[in-house]
Amino acid sequence: MSDHRIEKDSMGEMQVPANALWGASTQRAVINFPVSGRPIAPELTRALGLVKLAAARVNNKLGDLDAELAGSVESAAREVAENKLDEHFVVDVYQTGSGTSSNMNANEVIANRAIQLRGGEIGDKSVHPNDHVNLGQSSNDVFPTAIHVAAAESAQSRLIPALEELQDELKKKSEEFWDVLKIGRTHLMDATPIRLGQELGGHASQVEHGISHLRNTLGHLQELAIGGTAVGTGINTRAAFGSMVAAELSSETGIEFTEAGNHFEAQAAQDAAVAVSGALKTIAVSMMKIANDIRLLAMGPRCGLGELKLPATQPGSSIMPGKVNPVMCESVIQVGAQVQANDLAVQLGGQWGQLDLNTMLPLIARNLLESMRLLANVARVFTEKCLRGLEADAERCRSLIEESLSMVTSLNPLIGYDEAAKVAKEAFETGKTVRALLEEKELVSKEDLDKALDPESMTRPSE
Repeated sequence: MSDHRIEKDSMGEMQVPANALWGASTQRAVINFPVSGRPIAPELTRALGLVKLAAARVNNKLGDLDAELAGSVESAAREVAENKLDEHFVVDVYQTGSGTSSNMNANEVIANRAIQLRGGEIGDKSVHPNDHVNLGQSSNDVFPTAIHVAAAESAQSRLIPALEELQDELKKKSEEFWDVLKIGRTHLMDATPIRLGQELGGHASQVEHGISHLRNTLGHLQELAIGGTAVGTGINTRAAFGSMVAAELSSETGIEFTEAGNHFEAQAAQDAAVAVSGALKTIAVSMMKIANDIRLLAMGPRCGLGELKLPATQPGSSIMPGKVNPVMCESVIQVGAQVQANDLAVQLGGQWGQLDLNTMLPLIARNLLESMRLLANVARVFTEKCLRGLEADAERCRSLIEESLSMVTSLNPLIGYDEAAKVAKEAFETGKTVRALLEEKELVSKEDLDKALDPESMTRPSE
């Protein structure tokens, strides 16, 4: 048997691997775009399957596709949506800017799989990739629709739950460490005391706000371009097609999708994706700060701050025995950098909505979906392998408070700023604590001194 078969498209014949479900159009794209070796994301492949499934169902309801044919297309599209046929999605990410090559990849795979399900021979066109699978559609409305579906699903089913777990764990640690008093630091220098729980509570609030920013972008993302076909006018489709497909996608995903209020905006621009990516960037920045704060507070274990103790996850050095590094924090920081870089790519992609179509769609999808995947995955492992095992060294925190020169701040109301500054300077030069120096000088009574230098009272406003 030959290891190839001949398929035809509007440009003529092409040799296609015998067992491949794709056809001539896809094969041309494989030849044309040997760029990165990376196909589109599995989340996007799933979304294309869902769109084609919904379209087949709607075309049958509208009387444009007979029930048997529509059923075969729907069954094949279901397999695509379940990522069972990912090996047949072979077009490189860096392809035609509208995603036409990947849309045709989906059309051909679904058509040939539907032919198989009907007992036919692959490539016989009894189920046609354009006339049946792509009926009432264009790459120009399908691909942006698939991006929105994939991103909305990724946000709601993976990223937001992972971030909520991260937020919950930070809140738990905030409560657990509430009574641990430590020195605050501004400009990386000693400042007045703070509760360890207050610091971690600030981190929890960052994540909470990040989730809120992301949720605020989802409304626009849930508007779908489907129904606009080539340029937004809806040529070659029925007026009800877009809204009916959106309803079917809502049913399949549990996410409330609607037909875009303006198809020209939905196809010519990608502002929704740019906004979502901006929210992801904000989350990445927050997570980098959180991870780095925890990394700094755990410096040591003996020659650094040492206020936190990180769980040991793996040996830290190939040459220094016993060394353990903050590897989970470093993973978060690297992801944060990558997400910020991805956001720039999405931003640039959004700028290339020229006239009636954006021609950076595969690039936008690749970076947007990768950012969601990276943030979701790293949030989960950071929560599980770092935060849940995080411990506080309360004794170390107390000793650093006592040694801090900034304890003198609470004496401003008693001896004035200038005198307090002199005390701080002398304490530094002599190596004495602020408390010991003030006891020697007898500038204030012992009762007032103990009250003023009570670190717990410094963690809140005066009564």
